Amino acid sequence: MLLRSTFIYAPAILFTRLSALLLVAVATRLVDQTEYGLLTLVVTIGEMTDIAVTNWLRISLLRLGGKGDVSRGSLWLAGRVLILTTVLGVLLALVVAHLVAPERATEFGLAVAAYLAAGAISRFALTVLQMQQRHSTYSLLEFARAVLQLALPIAAAFLLPRTFFVLSLGSSLAVLLSGTLALGLALKHTVPGPARFTVREFVGFGVPLVVMALVSFGVNNGERLFLNAYYDAGAVAVFAVAFALARQPIDTVANAVQMGAFPELVSRFDTSGPGEAARYLGDMLALMLRLCLPVAALLMALSGPIAELVLPAGYHGQVEVLFPIIVLSVLFSNTGSFVFANMIHAHKRPWLLVWIDGAASVATIGLSIALIPSLAETGAALALAGGTGTSLVVTIFISRRLTPIPVPWADMAVSAAMALGVGVTAYLAANTLKETWPIVQLGIGGVSGGLVFLGLNALAHPNETRAIARRIRARLAIG
Repeated sequence: MLLRSTFIYAPAILFTRLSALLLVAVATRLVDQTEYGLLTLVVTIGEMTDIAVTNWLRISLLRLGGKGDVSRGSLWLAGRVLILTTVLGVLLALVVAHLVAPERATEFGLAVAAYLAAGAISRFALTVLQMQQRHSTYSLLEFARAVLQLALPIAAAFLLPRTFFVLSLGSSLAVLLSGTLALGLALKHTVPGPARFTVREFVGFGVPLVVMALVSFGVNNGERLFLNAYYDAGAVAVFAVAFALARQPIDTVANAVQMGAFPELVSRFDTSGPGEAARYLGDMLALMLRLCLPVAALLMALSGPIAELVLPAGYHGQVEVLFPIIVLSVLFSNTGSFVFANMIHAHKRPWLLVWIDGAASVATIGLSIALIPSLAETGAALALAGGTGTSLVVTIFISRRLTPIPVPWADMAVSAAMALGVGVTAYLAANTLKETWPIVQLGIGGVSGGLVFLGLNALAHPNETRAIARRIRARLAIG
């Protein structure tokens, strides 16, 4: 079940992540580092605001709204709250724009407002589709968004002045179009009936998440704001592209596991109890690390060819230094959020997340102040790693106080050994062709590492490998 849901959601997430990576490659060539830095700051402020004022709504709806048949009453109640919180977020973003980019506050504020409005519609619609268990529809709509979010900003840049404002509005328009379509399809499959929760229950579940978002300022991209304050948007651009390139592949895998697993986790917790949910999360941890650690190893081994292939020359060198630190941070973050924090959500104890993000925020802010002035982008990466590492440790501690999740130590050791083999193979293969084009190095290194992963995985997990092979043969036979 867990592996199946991962494969269902993987294509949708892969398309969106690939689109984002392609947009990085194109955008860094269309605009200079300052403009690209401002573009990333728009996304940063947009994400931070979304987490503070609207993200809680989607989590509350997933937890309280159930899965399968979704009542119109539940969506009507949630939709009204969404409108109010989005308006609040837009007003807040307009104020913050004067602090982050005072010389271009109007453009910056409008860009963030468009980001928030479009994102609210899209994410709400996708949440409903996730609740309805309409996996194929979800995947197709995310594919459409990925295509539009790559095409529209590029088209806008060729038709209009090449600024962060034009690229940002093109991206938001893509999200709005795909989100509107998703919302229409989701609403067609709702069922009549009252809300499954009251306003008090809905907001009550979300209030701790709002407080958590406020205290998590530091760990949610706060290092970028410090980098902008101590240096400029150009420095933010270097850090942001390194973060995007190192994060997207790991996030693609981790999110594919999480998207199908969370509704199932909640269902098992409610029907079979915390013990069954804990066993399920233990399996989820094993699967996530089995897939994510080799990806992390490939990223570190091939950081040089990746940077040379994707980015202009002005970004090379420093990006390669940042890669290993950011990869470690992403692993910390995904493991904490998608495994151990899920137990806290299942127990409906969101207030505990405040302590987690508060500790992580303090660590990130303190390290940012201490390291960024002297180390610039490297200091920001180290601050991020310190914050996400703190978050993981505190999340593990708190989740174990609720219901201990069995840690698959043997499986983790095997996964680490597999990742080491993948990384070493990819590095050696790529470096034998060091004088060739980066795409050749990347292709040879990636294929070599991938083959080693498949071989080692087949040896370590023969039963699962045979089951997947049988399903593939059955699909091919049907086709």
